[in-house]
Amino acid sequence: MKTAANAIRPSIRTLSGFLGIAIAGIASSQSYPSRPVKMIIPLAAGGATDALARIVANKVSEAWGQQIIIENRAGAGGNIGTEFVARSPADGYTILLNGNNMAVNISINPNITYHPVKDFAAVSMVASTIGVMLVAPSLPVKSVKEVIAMAREQPGKLAYGSTGNGTAGHLNMELFKILTGINVHHIPYKLVTQAQTDLMGDRIQLWIASLPPMVPLIKAGKLRAFAVSGKQRSGAIPDIPTMDESGVPGYEALSWFALFMPIATPRDIVSRTSEEVARALKAAEVRERLAGLGIDPVGSTPEYMAKYLQEEIVKWGGVVKTTGMKLE
Repeated sequence: MKTAANAIRPSIRTLSGFLGIAIAGIASSQSYPSRPVKMIIPLAAGGATDALARIVANKVSEAWGQQIIIENRAGAGGNIGTEFVARSPADGYTILLNGNNMAVNISINPNITYHPVKDFAAVSMVASTIGVMLVAPSLPVKSVKEVIAMAREQPGKLAYGSTGNGTAGHLNMELFKILTGINVHHIPYKLVTQAQTDLMGDRIQLWIASLPPMVPLIKAGKLRAFAVSGKQRSGAIPDIPTMDESGVPGYEALSWFALFMPIATPRDIVSRTSEEVARALKAAEVRERLAGLGIDPVGSTPEYMAKYLQEEIVKWGGVVKTTGMKLE
């Protein structure tokens, strides 16, 4: 005969199992990290994202007493490295440092195999940079308002450059077109130097480029800068107004860099990593090195980054849908 005591034994055993798993998870979180951590960069080595990763990883490694190993897994517009992290064990030992394409690829790439929200836990906004509108030397305009007026008077005549379909320069200019109602056509380039050369040679007339590498050329008078893409002016070129100040209210386009982990990563590990990154970004030597790259350190809570990512998905998804933008 089945007694009441026998009836509750399976429940007790089940509860004990759950408690055991929970206690093991807490212990694991408290000892994290107990071995080296991999930070995946879904781009080739040598760029701004790679430099940022190494600066931050070195500082966090010092605090943790465990090495953070940078691993570049480039290809497919960042999708190869990003998918690798999405499918990695959710134990905190594989971290992704990625940028705007986390928000863009879901709208522009029909072959994407991961979801930026459903497959990832946001850890922290790490840093950001802004863009700058550059204008060809011979274009007879002196402000953003005059650029808009010329484009309206001569629809389709002006051309702008970018480093390819779906890149920040492409999206940033398409957002500008939507907000101003102008018609200028897109010429994609494979290299920054090619777009830069053609702008200086008047073969294209406009380009919203990443600011940091352009600062020396702007200061030397080789490039004309009309506006920056952030909400505030840049300390590197403080005389250049924002787009909002230039007559394009509501315009903001940042290139951002953020950390992500697989979605099931224990919340305690996500939070502790976010806090450690924030401390690293406050260090004077880190801020100095990032300033030298033209990168602004940020640091954020996981909650802020998760909300920001969803806002960016909606924002740039709208641009992609409105323009019919496609990968080539």
